[in-house]
Amino acid sequence: MDIIANRKIFLLIAAAIVVTAIGIIATFGLRFGIDFTGGSLTEVSYEVSPDKAAVEEVVATLGLTSASVRESVDEAGNDSYLIRTRDLSESERLELSSAATELGTGGEVSRFTSIGPVIGQELRDKAVWAIGGVLLVIILYVAYAFAGIGTPVRSWTYGGITILVLMHDILIPTAVMSLLGLFLGAEIDVLFVMALLAVLGYSVNDTIVIFDRVREQLVANRTEHRVEREEAGIVMADVTYTLDKPYTELVASAVSQSMARSINTSVTTIVSLVALYFIGGDVTQTFALVLLAGVVAGTYSSICIASPLVVAYAKWRGVDVDSVQTTKTI
Repeated sequence: MDIIANRKIFLLIAAAIVVTAIGIIATFGLRFGIDFTGGSLTEVSYEVSPDKAAVEEVVATLGLTSASVRESVDEAGNDSYLIRTRDLSESERLELSSAATELGTGGEVSRFTSIGPVIGQELRDKAVWAIGGVLLVIILYVAYAFAGIGTPVRSWTYGGITILVLMHDILIPTAVMSLLGLFLGAEIDVLFVMALLAVLGYSVNDTIVIFDRVREQLVANRTEHRVEREEAGIVMADVTYTLDKPYTELVASAVSQSMARSINTSVTTIVSLVALYFIGGDVTQTFALVLLAGVVAGTYSSICIASPLVVAYAKWRGVDVDSVQTTKTI
């Protein structure tokens, strides 16, 4: 299927996915871990674990409000429970540890983590700044790299569309994380931010490779006409580029030439992430799942959204994308 010729279909699919993702996030929200909200995380491991209800009853008896209990597996492969509470004092920590380890058989505290609310807020702010900084650097780089190529759209357009595509790629794994939080109690932590940054890097690489192929097509299929003139002793040059083929045809050719490379790279990455999900530990499972969703979203956006969006934008600006175009630079 010609992706550029059928761009309306792919862009409508992308719009439906984005609206659905936003709806999921807005409806179910996100469960932030203690990395961002502050609090304590106690992991209690057992040789023979008790019922989850018994652990929840102990937590409630101690008066620890807004606490959550989630089943897990510790690093040694034993059944365990992750008890997330507000920031505990030393006496409260000892009471919780003593009460929880008495349940089941062979109970012991295998991990305890405490983060204050100030540090949690600082981590959240830094995460936002990190993602924002990455997006800013990307748009500046793309605009610079594509400057002066004489296309029907400006270089800044490629940078702006790259950012729009990346927003799509961030929303999908975030919506997945919202569903994981709803059904499995998964919480957003620093690993989730690392996964998002990895998705950004992966997706922008794929998108820029395709855009760079578009640039090659534009440069290889244009005729330059230069007319020099002198004004106030300064020699000026009017340079006109005439495209030998329609803009849609050039973009479609670039996408077609890059598609196999993008799909092969994505399949290789997906295989690795699936192996990490099933073979890796409990800590990396959510990380692998978020990355998996991001890679799938990034592959679709690079092939089926970025280039069609450039063509759609050019047509919206009044460019006849289905005929030979003339662009001018001085």
